[in-house]
Amino acid sequence: MNKKLGIMLLAFGFIACSQEHVIESNDNMVLKPYPKTEKTDQKDDYFGTIVDDPYRWLEDDLSAETKQWVTAQNEVTQDYLGQIPFREAIHKRLESLWNYEKEGAPIKEGDYIYFYKNDGLQNQYVLWRKKGEDGKEEVFLDPNKFSEDGTSSLAGISFSKDGSLVAYQISEGGSDWRKVVVLKTEDKSVVGDTLMDVKFSGLAWKANEGIYYSSYDKPKEGSALSAMTDQHKLFFHKLNTPQTDDELVFGGPTMPRRYIGAGLTEDERYLIVSAANATSGNELYIKDLSSPDAGFVTVVGDMDKNHEIIDNDGSKLFIYTELDAPNGRVVTVDAATPQPENWETLIAETEQALSPTVGGGKIFANYLKDAASLIKQYDRNGKLEREVELPGIGSAGGFDAKLEDEDLYYSFTNYVNPVTIYRYDIASGKSEIYKESAINFDPSNYESKQVFFTSKDGTKIPMIVTYKKGIQLDGTNPTMLYGYGGFNISLTPSFSTSNIILLEQGGVYAVANLRGGGEYGERWHLAGTQMNKQNVFDDFIAAAEYLIDQQYTSPDKLAIAGGSNGGLLVGASMTQRPELFKVAFPAVGVLDMLRYHKFTAGAGWAFDYGTSEDSKEMFEYLYKYSPYHALKPGTAYPSTMVTTADHDDRVVPAHSFKFAARLQEYHTGDNPVLIRIDTKAGHGAGKSTEMVIAEQTDKWAFMFQNMGVGYKEIE
Repeated sequence: MNKKLGIMLLAFGFIACSQEHVIESNDNMVLKPYPKTEKTDQKDDYFGTIVDDPYRWLEDDLSAETKQWVTAQNEVTQDYLGQIPFREAIHKRLESLWNYEKEGAPIKEGDYIYFYKNDGLQNQYVLWRKKGEDGKEEVFLDPNKFSEDGTSSLAGISFSKDGSLVAYQISEGGSDWRKVVVLKTEDKSVVGDTLMDVKFSGLAWKANEGIYYSSYDKPKEGSALSAMTDQHKLFFHKLNTPQTDDELVFGGPTMPRRYIGAGLTEDERYLIVSAANATSGNELYIKDLSSPDAGFVTVVGDMDKNHEIIDNDGSKLFIYTELDAPNGRVVTVDAATPQPENWETLIAETEQALSPTVGGGKIFANYLKDAASLIKQYDRNGKLEREVELPGIGSAGGFDAKLEDEDLYYSFTNYVNPVTIYRYDIASGKSEIYKESAINFDPSNYESKQVFFTSKDGTKIPMIVTYKKGIQLDGTNPTMLYGYGGFNISLTPSFSTSNIILLEQGGVYAVANLRGGGEYGERWHLAGTQMNKQNVFDDFIAAAEYLIDQQYTSPDKLAIAGGSNGGLLVGASMTQRPELFKVAFPAVGVLDMLRYHKFTAGAGWAFDYGTSEDSKEMFEYLYKYSPYHALKPGTAYPSTMVTTADHDDRVVPAHSFKFAARLQEYHTGDNPVLIRIDTKAGHGAGKSTEMVIAEQTDKWAFMFQNMGVGYKEIE
């Protein structure tokens, strides 16, 4: 299939040895009164149970009242953060850590080699190019010029097969609604008009004629950032024609689907369409573009499992599937009769979860072994050629290339090793460093090890714990426990510049690989969905108890963090076990489990969550753990900083608004419970460097202040 140019960011840091100056925490912090949040008499009847929702009005993100509430909350939060004596020192340190040249892996398109680069503190990475390895480097596309404040970003890019044309997406303020611009690569001249209102879409080229893209009808009433988007449609846009003339290729009223994606095989013979109503499981269709009269042929006609066409040799299709293989397998079939009964297994299922890629005429089986990468190279007949020798235990990504390529580029990282880019010779299997981190950081001073702990029901759960060598396991170390646990997403080892702040202070960073993720395949995922969702929270709580029992930390020195579905994880854990944590960071979280499906594309998450309308049993299960509803009056909760953004149209900020309002109402004790609301920002992707540094500064400052550990300045 046509490859999109991905951004492979290099995460570096800098540590210098110098005399440490300790800035103590402020024992005289003054927390302004929380803004008064009006309550209404909103009540809903769920199967005979009456549920109060007094903060429903905060769901209206366009109202003047909501905007006033946001301003008032931010004033209280920023006043509190401004009193932390080491906040500026942390900001200065983070700026110095970020301020170095970073370069991503190259990709060949037409006569050019393209790569992303950031000179240090640029808000967005710049796309550069050169003609051949020895060609002169030039800026091709600079997203920093999309907007004056750096809040517009490059959100996806796709080159035509010959490299003469490129289509790219622009996200404004972090929104999932995108614009699409087409350029001639030789002179960078614009082709045709800008496409508007594109959402959840790839860009697939059909020769040099035009592009396939997906979108929803823009909501006509209410907010485009929160209104439900339910019917995804696949269009074909012919270059130099009005967008209003674009052809509806798939979806729409006669075949409604929530998510539709399209791609072409590399030879551009087959159009491939994936259609789904949830985030797991999809239908699969193909259309032979070499035959003018050909229609769509159904490969898989139900949404029970996940499937993807990864390549073809003429009419021979290579398909990744989880049908009869929860951990995944690769099969082949002729495109004339592509249904499952005709499939032949090429790469059989193993004990490890599989995610295959292709390049140079080979198939690369990317496996996860206890959340770390294991790569095996197969020929097109399914013969194992070798296991790729990786630099160590960690995450390797990028094993894809065009059919004729003789080499490819991949990245490798873990929690103590910054991303390094390698060039891989496909024929010999030899790797060589292409772009090494320029960081003055010695990984040998730090330790990252995998441990296994036992969850409530006896299940063994892996967790990777990272810290500076030589720290004492006496229960006093400030510790950040991070998790996600959902949507078949795997948390694999990765280096974080921001986490250096914690590690160099003698802190511990722990990542638990919870059920609901994809670390051990479909069974692991299903074990954390719907009526099994409590398993995820039990796993996370058991991870915290393990860290305390093993003297890594104590409840007074333990913080928990997670974003999106991970924000739900933090919200559920802090409401179920508030005494176990000192600090909580629920970020852009799904926090109202009774109404999440009524906003934007939220209904598509029902595979993982179920909905409050499914059944009385499902409602009662959701109602019990829903963080917004699980808050109890007169309870002492951890010091909490909820984070969200006003342009988040994936997990709408109403979740965080309502949760923060009720938390402030019910909470007792001296721990601050605040909400930090970014403006001109969305769910996370595309944030400017400046915004990321500011958010990370406030996170560490809030955590260290509320743990009373102070901050050791490092120049």
